Amino acid sequence: MIEIRVELPLPRFTLRVETQLGDGVTAILGPSGSGTPSRLAPAAGRRPTARGRIVVGGQVFLDDERSVSLAPERRRVGYVPQDPGLFPHLTALANVRFGARGGGARVETAIETLGLGGLLRRHPGSLSGGEKQRVALARALATDPRLLLLDEPLASLDVALRERIVPYLLRIREEWKVPMLYVTHNVGEALLLADHVLLLRDGCVEAEGRPLDLLSTPAFMRAAEEGIENLFAGRIESHDEGAGVTRVAVRGGLSIAIPLVLARPAGSAITLAIRAEDVLVATTLPSGLSARNVYAAQVIAAERVGADFTLRLETTEPATSWLARLTPGAVAALGLKAGVRAWIAVKSHSVRLIAS
Repeated sequence: MIEIRVELPLPRFTLRVETQLGDGVTAILGPSGSGTPSRLAPAAGRRPTARGRIVVGGQVFLDDERSVSLAPERRRVGYVPQDPGLFPHLTALANVRFGARGGGARVETAIETLGLGGLLRRHPGSLSGGEKQRVALARALATDPRLLLLDEPLASLDVALRERIVPYLLRIREEWKVPMLYVTHNVGEALLLADHVLLLRDGCVEAEGRPLDLLSTPAFMRAAEEGIENLFAGRIESHDEGAGVTRVAVRGGLSIAIPLVLARPAGSAITLAIRAEDVLVATTLPSGLSARNVYAAQVIAAERVGADFTLRLETTEPATSWLARLTPGAVAALGLKAGVRAWIAVKSHSVRLIAS
C-alpha cells in the first residue's frame, strides 16, 4: 500500500496530490506541463521542498509533521528516467551492478528478466536506445526496490523501439510484483500496463480510478489527445498459411487476425498494437471489405478531443474495450453517440505485433 499526501511548489503552480494506491502499477497521465514528472520526485527524495506524508509498504519516506525525511539512498526506490543515465565508462553488467542490493542473485534475475545476456560486456556507447533503456530498467530492479518509478521510459524511443520495450515492462509487472508509478502521455500504455490511473491537470488530481472506468470521462479523453493506441496482450491461437494470417486470442477471449508470423508457435505470448485512427466504425454490418477483423460493438462514449472525436466502444461476446478516432463529420454523419450499436473493422495489416 502506498500513501501519498504531498505538496510541492513548482514555477507555475503548487503540485497537490492526496491518494492511496495499491501494490500494482499506477499510470500517471496528464497534458504537458501538468506536473507529471515532478509527481515522482518527492517519492524518490529528490525534492527537499516537498511537504506532506509519503508511506510505502509501511516505511515512512516523508512526514514533515514528525520531521521525518528519509534519505534517498535509504528509501530503496528504483528510478528510470527518459534518459537512461548510464555510466559511459562502465559495461552494461557494471551498470546493472551499480547500487545493487541482495547479492548476485538479484542482479542475475534482473538480467534475465530484461534479456541482457548478450549485452553485458558492451559499453553504453555501442547500445541502441532500446538496449540502454533495458539496462536502466535492470539496474533499477537490481536495487531490490520497494517502489519503482518510471518517468516516461519510452518517450525518447521511436515506435519500433517502444514496441520492443513494452513486453519487458509486462514481464516486470507480472514477475517482480513491485509497486510501480509510471508516467506516460500514451493512453494505450496506461490501458495495457496499469491497474490504476491518476489524471493530473494544473498540479491537481483531476480524476483517478481503474483505466476502463475512466475511459468515458472527459478528463481521460483529453489525456488521449497526445497519442492513443489500442494495446492488447494475448497468445497465438493458430496459423492459417492459406489465408496468410495468424490468429491471436487477447484477454477477454476476442480473436484478432494479424499478418502471418510462422516464427511464433501457437501458445506464444505477444502484445498487439492498433492505432485508434486505424479502427473503422460503421452503423451497419460491413460487407465486401478486405478487413479480416469485424466485430459487433456499442458506443460507450464519444468525446471531442482537439480536432477529432475519440470514441470508446465495447465489443459484445466477448466484451473488449476499443478506442477509435474519427473526424467530427464522420461522427455526425453516422449519428455516433453513447448507446448506439455499431460495428468496428480493422485490417490485419493495421495490427502491429510487439514481440514478447
